[in-house]
Amino acid sequence: MKKVITSITVLSALLIACNNDPSVEDIENTADNITEGDVVDASDYENGDLLVDTDWLEDQGEDVVVVDVRREGFESGHIPGAQLVEPGQLSDPDNPVDGVLPPEEGFQELMQSIGVSEDTTVVAYDDGDSLWASRLFYALELYGHEDVRILNGGFTAWLSDEKAISTEPAEAEEGNFTAELNPELQSSQEDVEANRDNESAMFLDARSEGEFSGEDVRAERGGHIPGASHLEWSDAVADDGVPYFKDADALEEQFAAAGADRDKTVIPYCQTNVRGAHSYFSLRLLGFDDIKPYEGSWAEYGNDPEADIEG
Repeated sequence: MKKVITSITVLSALLIACNNDPSVEDIENTADNITEGDVVDASDYENGDLLVDTDWLEDQGEDVVVVDVRREGFESGHIPGAQLVEPGQLSDPDNPVDGVLPPEEGFQELMQSIGVSEDTTVVAYDDGDSLWASRLFYALELYGHEDVRILNGGFTAWLSDEKAISTEPAEAEEGNFTAELNPELQSSQEDVEANRDNESAMFLDARSEGEFSGEDVRAERGGHIPGASHLEWSDAVADDGVPYFKDADALEEQFAAAGADRDKTVIPYCQTNVRGAHSYFSLRLLGFDDIKPYEGSWAEYGNDPEADIEG
């Protein structure tokens, strides 16, 4: 049995109670009050090795590079030895399309600075349904790293399992990771246009229902790519308690209902391919191997006055 929360997540409760600056004592006191529940066995997924649990991670010691991808809270407490990558570091400020990943050189320098080498096992975590952990996961696979995983349930699971936390920054020896973009893992707007009438491809919109329908407009225009199916990214994780990924059967059923097929190229997208990257990870977990997220996503497509739109 694993411990889970019954309503809001541990980290949300902490940030509310402590004015966004929880202390180690606050974190430990909150962890003491978590109730119990179950967590899915990762071996049930076709690619279950992409998802690790807290016991596995605790046993690895210094054999892995653990990366904290939270927006805040690192200095107040994190997994011992973790390196910090802030979400803002995973976007290129010089790119006119909002949220696009840094180019090869910039991403390579960032990863090398936290100790990532060619043969490093990287484990990413956050405190928000593995959203930013998935973004880092996707970025590393896109740029050629072969061994990256996600901590199931993130920092919330770490706390719920009463694992040790640290406030000490971890030193890192510079790594030798070389970034080389794999074009088979990414779609451009040109690719989107080329696949609009391709029966061997499908678009998976990972945004909210309001964004998909065009009621919630976050670009010059609202709506969705014509023919796209909708499955909100967060449907892949438990909606109550520690945000563990749902079991393999539940994920398979959801993606199948949305039209995702292993015989097709699946093209996830959202606003800035953060939520799309989460869907990418969920599909990878299930064993899909032809997934090409649209990196520009709605930040690019919805701001193009010439693009065809539904909704």
